[in-house]
Amino acid sequence: MRNTIAPELMVAKWFNTDKDITLAGLRGKVVVIEAFQMLCPGCVSHGLPLAQKIHQMFPRDHVAVIGLHTVFEHHAAMTPVSLEAFLYEYRLTFPVGVDQAGRGDMPMTMQAYQMQGTPSLILIDKQGYLRANHFGQVSELQIGAEIATLAGEVIKGVMRDDYKPEECDEKGCPTP
Repeated sequence: MRNTIAPELMVAKWFNTDKDITLAGLRGKVVVIEAFQMLCPGCVSHGLPLAQKIHQMFPRDHVAVIGLHTVFEHHAAMTPVSLEAFLYEYRLTFPVGVDQAGRGDMPMTMQAYQMQGTPSLILIDKQGYLRANHFGQVSELQIGAEIATLAGEVIKGVMRDDYKPEECDEKGCPTP
């Protein structure tokens, strides 16, 4: 997966943001995408609460959390009007996009990422590469470690902001 640039999101409408969001515009940050449906029990009980915790715990200048409402069943019940009420009632504060309808029942971004269903949690590194595509329940410890690892990676050719040459001692110098 590391050599695959993440496909751009194909979003019909955004909530909890006043501008359209692109993955290209988020380069330099780790991106966490939580793909969900309102009527998916695993999404409501695990996926969305986990995404909200990630959004609250990690600094927003390093980690961006995006919800992707990717409806492949019960289309008539899961409209943007229903989604807006759902986001308010569940107090979800991260940006949420509505995946564009595709051919048949599968939305376009869901197809592009070859998701197996919902909930799905996607991780994209700071350079825009797809690094993980988890289907179903993911442990907080596992995903926290994966995000922290990606957030700590140095972008090739860019020195860490916090690197100080005085960190060197007789044993050596840590890499930036």
